[in-house]
Amino acid sequence: MSSYSSGMRVFRGCRALLAPAKSAAAEVATANKSTTATKSKPKPKPRAKTTNPGSSSLEPKRALAKPTGILKPGPISPALQTFLGMPEASRADAVKQIWSHVKLHNLQNPADKRQIYCDEKLKALFDGKDKIGFLEIGKLLACHFVKST
Repeated sequence: MSSYSSGMRVFRGCRALLAPAKSAAAEVATANKSTTATKSKPKPKPRAKTTNPGSSSLEPKRALAKPTGILKPGPISPALQTFLGMPEASRADAVKQIWSHVKLHNLQNPADKRQIYCDEKLKALFDGKDKIGFLEIGKLLACHFVKST
């Protein structure tokens, strides 16, 4: 069996992949033809912009949707309320503020940045643990978000 027929079977007859390469002279000739053809075409007229005063075409459509999942604010435990300073928060906001607290007070282990040393505020949130891993934050925060039915 020749390599051409096996290639046909693999690529299912796609001739563009199996065709021999064009010579440089043929490419220059086709390039000259295409540039002269495009020069003679008239330019399309610009469309008139239709804008509604209440919405912008640059705004994403998701901006109007309600937040869901970890972005949805909900009631939180009293311990987390005292740490964050607000009665409701989303999981993403809580994690962001915990990380900003860790960075501000330099609570990361310098040898292993994945470990966090807990100060008194964080010990109140994380069951009195002295050290936690950064992957444990979400697991330990789960009990602070009250399930709403």
